[in-house]
Amino acid sequence: MRYGGNTSCVEVFLDDGAVLILDAGTGIRSLGAELTERGIRQFHILLTHLHLDHLEGLRFFGPIWSKEVSVDVWGPPSPVTSLRDRIARSFSPPLFPLDLREVPAKITFHDVPREPWTLDGATVSAELVVHPGSTVGYRIETPSSTFAYLPDHEPALAGAIEERPRDWISGASLAEGVDLLLHDAQYFEEEYEQHIGWGHSSVADAVAFADAVDARRVLLFHHEPQHGDATLDRLEGRARELAGRNGDGPTLAREGMVLELP
Repeated sequence: MRYGGNTSCVEVFLDDGAVLILDAGTGIRSLGAELTERGIRQFHILLTHLHLDHLEGLRFFGPIWSKEVSVDVWGPPSPVTSLRDRIARSFSPPLFPLDLREVPAKITFHDVPREPWTLDGATVSAELVVHPGSTVGYRIETPSSTFAYLPDHEPALAGAIEERPRDWISGASLAEGVDLLLHDAQYFEEEYEQHIGWGHSSVADAVAFADAVDARRVLLFHHEPQHGDATLDRLEGRARELAGRNGDGPTLAREGMVLELP
């Protein structure tokens, strides 16, 4: 009730009014209604990967059903099938009554480049990270702020984070020195022991990762669906205990939360 139940979707609203959307989970449905009300008709959607919890809201994203809207969709490359064709599977019967070709908005699909690129004045970087299937994390930079988004990430799968140099930690180059890090912290430590290799992190590994990359602020993300509000409160307390901080320590992401970066 307090943390929310939608799947992954984060809006990045830049100073000049440009909008970047990170992932298209079910949260993008309410965001679409808000963007329509604000009169925004052009934006970028950056997908970390194509598991349904990060894609299933796209079909119900109101703006794409308007011919006045232009959307650029970015996502991880595949050597076998184009990004458009992979996403089109979820827009076809029997999964959905309409084909992607019937969407009236102008949608352009892009594989994320290997080198940083510019979107509406922000510099964006994407790199493959440890998670089943082709998955990327993102770093977004402006002249005043840096932000990293790693919602599905298991850097400890390659060994203890504390024991490795930064160059050998998955996702570290994306998150190094950021003002804000959004990072997977799905499990308590004892839960993680039963889910090694699933592509998600324990709260201890998330805190260790944040320490390793010198992130200034940490927002813990991708909550376990079986965790209610009280359990998530305990997980936040555990994160702050591990970080050795209280009021300014790691915080759990909540639906509708707004953070302003310098």
